[in-house]
Amino acid sequence: MMNKYFLFLFILFTLPVHAHHVLGRPAYSLNEDSNTPPSMQVETQIGNYFVTYMIFPAFPKAGERGRVNLYATRIDNGEAYNGEVTFSVRDDVYFGGAEAEVLGTQPPDDSVFRQGFEFSNNGDYIITASFTANNEPYNIDFPLRIGPPAAIGPIGIAVAAIVVILVGVNLVQRKRLLRSKILNAHEETQTNNVSNKSS
Repeated sequence: MMNKYFLFLFILFTLPVHAHHVLGRPAYSLNEDSNTPPSMQVETQIGNYFVTYMIFPAFPKAGERGRVNLYATRIDNGEAYNGEVTFSVRDDVYFGGAEAEVLGTQPPDDSVFRQGFEFSNNGDYIITASFTANNEPYNIDFPLRIGPPAAIGPIGIAVAAIVVILVGVNLVQRKRLLRSKILNAHEETQTNNVSNKSS
């Protein structure tokens, strides 16, 4: 019985122990060479090839280094593409054409094509990976977001434009309706005045 009270008092007055060190690397030291998960991993089929590409780190930011990994294998026999891949980038614009800038041409590194990048401005970009196999050109486009997303995206802008148009049409219709009511009231008054005079 005495041991139970002693154990209860021991647990009651024991101070909590805080960890002073956690194993692993802090998140602020992670870069494009870290083994963090990619922000995007897409698998697609283009022509005779099955292409996988990944973007590192998970959330690329302006002024920080990042990397694109691309892996291409033939659909028929699974053989990896062994030539060179040229990577280029352009702004992701909705109207007009954006000029592409070549990031580099990469040879395979254990069947993976790795291209580093560093952007000075946040924004939406399109990265294009190009290669030629059996005299046939292949171009793979994929989006890349640098920095936090815009507060209002293209869908938000479209919805806002539709709302503005609907409000404008509503105001014009109200004005026409009010004008026609005033004209009708004026004509009715004139008709009443003429009938009163004639009587």
